[in-house]
Amino acid sequence: MATTHDTLLENVRRYRERMKAQGFRQLSLWVPDTRSPKFAEECRRQSRLAARQDSESDILDFLDTAVSDIEGWEP
Repeated sequence: MATTHDTLLENVRRYRERMKAQGFRQLSLWVPDTRSPKFAEECRRQSRLAARQDSESDILDFLDTAVSDIEGWEP
């Protein structure tokens, strides 16, 4: 017996209702595509910039500052 499109939509709707009733919220995220050549190019660009820094301590200070707003972060 073939499942119809309407049946699939109904199953998805019920699943979402169950999850919502359990206190979950649906969330969609867009993240960088690590398989993309553009991603690799940007990684190389940022790595070159980091390599040109005067000292490692400058980079570490920058990273500590960047993550200091993250709750629970302890450098």
